[in-house]
Amino acid sequence: MATPGVEAALELLSRLSGVRDPIEELRDLRVAVEALQPGALRERGPQFPLDGLFVLMAQGDSEQISSCIAILERFLQAMDPLYVIRNFGEQLQKGLFHHHDSVKILTISQVGRIVEDGDACKEILNTPELLRQIIFCIAAEKISLAKEAIKSLSRIAQSPEGLEALLEGNLLVDVKNVMAKSDIIRYRLVVNIASASADSLNYCVNSGLLSQLIEELTGNDMLVRATCIEMVTTLAHTLHGRQYLAQQGVIDKISNIIIGADSDPFSGFYLPGFVKFFGNLAIVDSPEQVCEQYPIFMKKVLSMAEGQDQTMYGVAVDTLGILGSTVEGKLVLQKTGRRFQHMLNRMGCQAKSGPTELRVRCLDALASLFYLPPDQQTDDLVRMIESWFSCLSSQPVELFRNVSTQPFPELHCGSLRVFAAVANQPWAQRLMIASPGFVEYVVDRSVDPDKPSKEAKYELVKALATSKTCAEIFGNQHFVKLRGYMHEGPYYVKAVATTAVEGAD
Repeated sequence: MATPGVEAALELLSRLSGVRDPIEELRDLRVAVEALQPGALRERGPQFPLDGLFVLMAQGDSEQISSCIAILERFLQAMDPLYVIRNFGEQLQKGLFHHHDSVKILTISQVGRIVEDGDACKEILNTPELLRQIIFCIAAEKISLAKEAIKSLSRIAQSPEGLEALLEGNLLVDVKNVMAKSDIIRYRLVVNIASASADSLNYCVNSGLLSQLIEELTGNDMLVRATCIEMVTTLAHTLHGRQYLAQQGVIDKISNIIIGADSDPFSGFYLPGFVKFFGNLAIVDSPEQVCEQYPIFMKKVLSMAEGQDQTMYGVAVDTLGILGSTVEGKLVLQKTGRRFQHMLNRMGCQAKSGPTELRVRCLDALASLFYLPPDQQTDDLVRMIESWFSCLSSQPVELFRNVSTQPFPELHCGSLRVFAAVANQPWAQRLMIASPGFVEYVVDRSVDPDKPSKEAKYELVKALATSKTCAEIFGNQHFVKLRGYMHEGPYYVKAVATTAVEGAD
């Protein structure tokens, strides 16, 4: 049985077509629709006549358009995606022509729902004009709209029919034309598609779009080169992508460009991205093999870490953190000997008193470098991490405690992450317990005012409390406190009893 709210909404909808100035009716309808439960909308959704709303959204002032958007969003979200594309495909296509960005966003959000439904997605392939308008949205000035269009097209391309429609048919011309208009999102679509599978990559190769990307990667436009390396890095995260880049000699070309960067006055535009490419490649492939095969990578990272350029130093710190996130990467860094020890000392100094952003990056990198999974804690590796930690300063525990007490949440959380990284290693536990008041600081919930801080503190406590050596090194009294904190969870608030006094104000 229909609820009174549903009947009222139907009545208001039916009145819209005969009203010259529908603002008041739209306001009433918006209130009525927003009061309806989603279940009621889903039950009667197909019975609501929405054509009038689409007509009103195509004209009128901002308030009228805004009201129509809010009402349509409620209705469309409650409808099955297949029903939406079959009954409102033409209206969605017109919505992507609209001069108002919010109408386009409403439309592209519905497209996003449709492409996630297998049956509904096939319907889009039967409406080439709608598909063409989605492609044109790639070049939209509003980045959020362009990203949603790319996301939807990437999803469409996950089926063989979608791949063929986008990269073999007439729409390929539109894709190429649109990509030529925008440097910001150039190639993001084709890389998303190529990353999905080896078959998808072959379609992209045959379309000529990937070869165009490689040409611009090594071209003379430094800003475009910087954008292209980001895309190539994304592609390199997949095995078939790395194999394609290696077969085409792209990785060698990137290495050669880094070699020649010292003599290029514009290298600052693209060098950070090129170095990050090898850092990511080392992690998804093999740090040792990448560093041996492309020695310029490690050479450049070390020189950047020793240099005075703050931008390049930050990139080097990030890259060292990425490289040192695996045991194999840690061993590669250990082979650099005293140079790496000096870098650790500099990172400790920067974490203590550098610019805030750089301090946070150093703390994150150090947490990555120092962490050893329990099942990989051999005596040699634990001693290596201990020696690295001692390179930071004469009193590294006090260094991070001081950083954690400063009024910057990102620094507080960063220092807690460093402590958590070493908390399951016995040498670190001995340093912590030797620091006066350390356990009291750790179990004090009042110093962690926000959610990220509470979660970072909890990870530290959990790492300590679950360690096999904690009870022995910290003693039973402290161990019980840590276990209690862990069992209470990160957001525990102690109840405070109050007594009501009769006659008190």
